Amino acid sequence: MNEHRVCTRCLMDTTCNFIEFDDHGVCNFCRQYESDMQERRESGKFTQERFDQAMAAIREDGQGKEFDCVAGVSGGVDSSYIALRAKQLGLRVLCVHVDNGWDTVIANKNIERLVKKLDFTLHTDVLDWEEFKDIQRSFFKASVVDIELVTDQALFACIFRACRRHDLHYVLGGYNPTSEASCFMPKGWNHDKMDVLNIFAIQNRFGQKRIDNYPILDPYTYRKVRFHEGLQTFNLLEFEEFNHAEAIETLKRELGWEDYGGKHCESQFTKFYQGHILPVKFNVDKRKVHYSNMIMAGEMTRATALEKMEKPLYSERELRRETAYVIKKLGFTVEEFEAIMKAPVKNHFDYPSDSQPIRGQG
Repeated sequence: MNEHRVCTRCLMDTTCNFIEFDDHGVCNFCRQYESDMQERRESGKFTQERFDQAMAAIREDGQGKEFDCVAGVSGGVDSSYIALRAKQLGLRVLCVHVDNGWDTVIANKNIERLVKKLDFTLHTDVLDWEEFKDIQRSFFKASVVDIELVTDQALFACIFRACRRHDLHYVLGGYNPTSEASCFMPKGWNHDKMDVLNIFAIQNRFGQKRIDNYPILDPYTYRKVRFHEGLQTFNLLEFEEFNHAEAIETLKRELGWEDYGGKHCESQFTKFYQGHILPVKFNVDKRKVHYSNMIMAGEMTRATALEKMEKPLYSERELRRETAYVIKKLGFTVEEFEAIMKAPVKNHFDYPSDSQPIRGQG
């Protein structure tokens, strides 16, 4: 058995797939981040001039229309801050929210305050709960890691539908290199969000319902919208020195925003998925990814990150309550859920897929 090792600079360790260490004990994820950041600085793609050009293009595209662009909102830090910055920049934003049945009360309040104070229009797509629940159940039964794939796919589909409906060509994306740099996500810890074939294959095998109302953005339509209709995603936070702690204080001050605790914990399911399902069934703790990214971005010290890792996301009492809630909401028996949690882990590529298998894993 390989010895457990942890990067000397961040928190990535040998539980992360395809990790390597140099002679200084620094992992390949940190080195890749450094390389990516150097390339960003040297590319000239993230200058004030490029930013101004993008703003001008977005405003021009919105001329004669009700909105300039579309932005997804969840009630979380990143999407709320993007909406606030868009307002400060004078953009007219159509906010799109996807209600998959798992929103927290705090998240809904944050969205309500946001659209009211910023005077933005909110469009909410409410998913067919019985159908969506059945798809989630299928992903549990399939024993694959990325159960959140089905929520992310629906969100992308609803955003692109909103763009087409209003003849808009710009989406304000939520990516930022401070906590979501793609180079820190180990291969196999998530899956291609555009893999519609994987969703249909898993649902056809394990589900009880046909996919009728669930929003789909298949790869062909995605390419058509992107390359033939000119839809673009503009990641506003890539052009700023984005700091989560400062963003939270700004949101509280400007919007009366409430903190829900933890990355993506604005969703009851996501909190349970990241705080219990992933570490217990898949030996995946995504806090390592987010905290390591923040360490490299200079937003958090390694010592602070290690302290945070010592604190469980749930108390024992809260975990019992949340587990019972999730099991009941998804329609599992306790015995069914326990059997699923103990079942052997499967790869997404064990089922039909539109994506390319990860070398050595498919």
